[in-house]
Parts: sequence; C-alpha cells; structure tokens
Amino acid sequence: MMSTNKLCVLALVSSALILGGCASGLTGDTYSHSEARGEQTVRYGVVTSVRPVILEGESSQVGVLGGAALGGLAGSEVGKGRGSAAGAIAGAIVGGIAGAATEKAIGKKQGVEVTVKLADGREIAIVQEASPKEVFRQGDKVRLLSRGGTTRVTPE
Repeated sequence: MMSTNKLCVLALVSSALILGGCASGLTGDTYSHSEARGEQTVRYGVVTSVRPVILEGESSQVGVLGGAALGGLAGSEVGKGRGSAAGAIAGAIVGGIAGAATEKAIGKKQGVEVTVKLADGREIAIVQEASPKEVFRQGDKVRLLSRGGTTRVTPE
C-alpha cells in the first residue's frame, strides 16, 4: 500500500502533467497576455497555397520530471531494501523517458502552412496552428500581423 506522502507526490505530479498540456494555442486568433496592447505591422496579401502540416509537441522538463517521479514511486514499491532502491532508479529512468514521449504526443497539433503573395509581389509562408474558425483557401484575401519576429495570418 502506498504511503500518504507518496500519494500526495503522485497527485502533484499528475496535476503538473495535466496543466502542462494546457498551453495556449498558436492559431491566428490566439494572443499571449504579453502581446496585448502591443503595436503590430499590418500587411495585406492573397493566399497562393495552403498545406496541412503537423506542429510537433514540445518537450519541457515537466514531462521528464513528472514521469521520473511517478516511475520512481512505482519502482520503489518493488521488492524490499536494495530491490526497492534499484526498482526506484529503474522506474525513474523509464518514467522520465515515457513522460517526455507522452508530453510530446499530447502537445502535437494540426497546423497549416499558408503561402501569401504580398502587394509588392513577394511571396512568404507562415505556419500556424489550424483553427476551424480560420480556414484559408487559394485566392482568399488575408491580413498578416507581425510583431517581434512573430507573424500570424488572419482573414481580411
């Protein structure tokens, strides 16, 4: 039977993993709090092509540490004495690897690569998370909003 301390650690780590998967989106209509009230450059163009892409999930230390903690707790329940320590170490290693893979899989999202011909004749491509509210098609007029190296495409 797990001790109360181990159950508390298990609950905290599980909560951190769940909250880590709730990161904000990368769609054209999603802004971070720090982006509010910031000036952006606006350009206009026409969509020349649209291509679906996959945005890979990111691997922060939350998944690795959470998985290691859970694996270590589970592994420490195996055997007595030295077996318990070896089980905790092996569990932590396997749990860390599994936690990182899980975090990446949870964070994977559908994206879209939108190629736009600007008024000056240049073509640029922007990748952002796909949104059912913003579906782009060849020939659509769009706005490009840029600030600090980040550009988003929105319908005009």
